[in-house]
Amino acid sequence: MTETAASSSKGSPSGRQSDKRGFFARIVLFIRQVIAELKKVVTPTRKELLNYTLVVIGFVAIMMLIVTVLDLVFGQGAFFIFGDGVPEQ
Repeated sequence: MTETAASSSKGSPSGRQSDKRGFFARIVLFIRQVIAELKKVVTPTRKELLNYTLVVIGFVAIMMLIVTVLDLVFGQGAFFIFGDGVPEQ
């Protein structure tokens, strides 16, 4: 359990225990908590990383295709409604 989770439900009745600490003590506590969280990070394996990369590239390609099709449809719709800007003779 992290220090914040342990002290959040216990301590002074007003719940303002962190105000009793000095400025630098709060900075040190913050750095300790950051380091504790970074220790929890799990590095993906090479296979997982390749899989995640392929999923992202595939998703981006599909989204590009959807945006391209919508752009063409709305562009053609604008030309149909407003004309192509060339005055009729």
